[in-house]
Amino acid sequence: MRAPRAFAVLMLSAVLGLAGCGASDSADSEAAAQRAPAGREPADSGSGYAGTEPGDGKAGEAGAEGPEADRAAPAVAAHLVRTAVLEVEVADAAKALAGARTAAEGAGGRVESESTERLDDSRVTSRIVLRVPQERYEAVLDRLSGAGRLLSRQVEVEDVTDQVVDVDSRVATQRASVQRVRELMDRATRLSDVVSLEGELSRRQAELESLLARQKALGDRTSMATVTLELTEAGPSGGQGDGGPGFLDALGGGWRALVAAARWGAVVVGAVLPFAVVAGVLLAAWRLLVRSRRPRAAGVPAQVPGPAREPAGDGAPAEAAADRRGGTP
Repeated sequence: MRAPRAFAVLMLSAVLGLAGCGASDSADSEAAAQRAPAGREPADSGSGYAGTEPGDGKAGEAGAEGPEADRAAPAVAAHLVRTAVLEVEVADAAKALAGARTAAEGAGGRVESESTERLDDSRVTSRIVLRVPQERYEAVLDRLSGAGRLLSRQVEVEDVTDQVVDVDSRVATQRASVQRVRELMDRATRLSDVVSLEGELSRRQAELESLLARQKALGDRTSMATVTLELTEAGPSGGQGDGGPGFLDALGGGWRALVAAARWGAVVVGAVLPFAVVAGVLLAAWRLLVRSRRPRAAGVPAQVPGPAREPAGDGAPAEAAADRRGGTP
């Protein structure tokens, strides 16, 4: 009885094992069948697969680049540097100068520099440099141009967007570099490492400060426009409509020439006067010396040379000589 039971148990185990193997094989085949279509789907689709026809490859590349092309890069705001130079002829330079200051301060700007020079006794010229915000630049420029008779106007615009973007990027990179060095210093344990990191931190900090100064300068140039205003007072017309010199101009010019000649004459006299005083003193001393010698020379009798005596010889010559003296021989 035991032998048939053992045989039946073995047969049942074998049947169950064969059934399990068959079930696992069928499950694996079904799973493979389900995965096969999904794996073959990209190849059958023919789009975006490099191993297919050339046209399909191009279509795949175009499909890959399409979304990137649709995404537009963020627009970068333009950074412009605006400068202007105005030359205006006005009747009163001081009044026009005050008006220019008021216009700049009213627009939120400031006066950068100012200078005044006198041309002659009646006219002056002034030069003022103004910094005004970019958004009020055109309005201030028009107001200053209408202060008098516009002689010249020069306007320049420089695009420094590349410089601003480059400096901003370098500032961000340098800040990150400084932060990394500081973190390394916090973790350093050896003295040599700390000293080396401190030197590196100082160098990078100096570069960062230089970049920050350049960034600030660019920001000031792009946020504030520069306007240079030159004011010149108009001279007197002299009664002539063509603007040429008239009688008053000639009279004023002659008077100025006379004053200049008198001034130069006074300068020459002042330069020669010391030499003239010394020469006068020397001349007076010489004359006194000469006069003191003249009386002494007059007291000495003057010796008048007499007639020369002729030797006695023949009588005729002696008589002739006596006759000439008025006496006898």
